[in-house]
Amino acid sequence: MELTEIKIGLTNRVTEMVTEQNTAVTMGSGNLPVYATPAMTCLMEKAAAEALEPLLPEGWTTVGISLNVAHKAPTPTGMEVRAEAEVVAVEGRKVTFTVRAFDGREEIGSGTHERFAVLREKFTAKAEAKRC
Repeated sequence: MELTEIKIGLTNRVTEMVTEQNTAVTMGSGNLPVYATPAMTCLMEKAAAEALEPLLPEGWTTVGISLNVAHKAPTPTGMEVRAEAEVVAVEGRKVTFTVRAFDGREEIGSGTHERFAVLREKFTAKAEAKRC
């Protein structure tokens, strides 16, 4: 399967508010009441995944296969965070993104993310087979 609809330069943005639920202390990734690195990386992945979803054939989805990011600045509760994902390479079923996150003042994180297109049903069956 070729991802012919997905082109270099495709972008997507998503946002969320920093709340008590996505702070480092609540998520267990630290002990400060600031935006958690796992929350930032999740928002980056969401931006990438949502960019691809409408362009995939019926029955297909993408899964994250790598994420390499730096979380460069803290963000307190009450601020909004925006994550952006841009396609920089398409190789067969693998799509590579640059990802960046911003709060209202500055860039707070950046890096790369790779996703791989899979048949939803086949992938789910493979995961479920581990239960046996």
